[in-house]
Amino acid sequence: MTWLATTTENCTVQRTLDLIGEKWSLLILRDAMNGVRRFDDFRRHMGLSEAVLADRLRKLVGAGVLDTVPYREPGSRTRHEYHLTRKGWDLWPAMIALKQWGDQYTADPEGPPLEVLHRECGESAEAVVLCAAGHGPLAPRQAYTRPGASARPMA
Repeated sequence: MTWLATTTENCTVQRTLDLIGEKWSLLILRDAMNGVRRFDDFRRHMGLSEAVLADRLRKLVGAGVLDTVPYREPGSRTRHEYHLTRKGWDLWPAMIALKQWGDQYTADPEGPPLEVLHRECGESAEAVVLCAAGHGPLAPRQAYTRPGASARPMA
């Protein structure tokens, strides 16, 4: 069975994009990965409406990508911070790959606005594709695709 002969209704890339592929969801994840936790800080930093932010946070919490942790400032009502779950942090390599592509093709002439560095040596972090058997990094032409266990033929 070839790729064109398989249905995409259960495609995991499509399902992932349905969950996090919207611009604001990805930017919330970017900010959360950089330490932003509170609703007002997300809103102020990204400049989006309260309604859109609340909707995207609700969706990410519902999917288990973010978790809520209650906090209370003295004299105020209880509110929630948003923390990445393990499922959320598992998106970090994809975010690094998007950043890496953006740094190469969309950065200002002076360079990228944010660097991701290895704490141990201070060198830049990169996303790479590796073979599970330890070969790599791989270039696109060194890999191939085939239908997986849940592939279904087109109707």
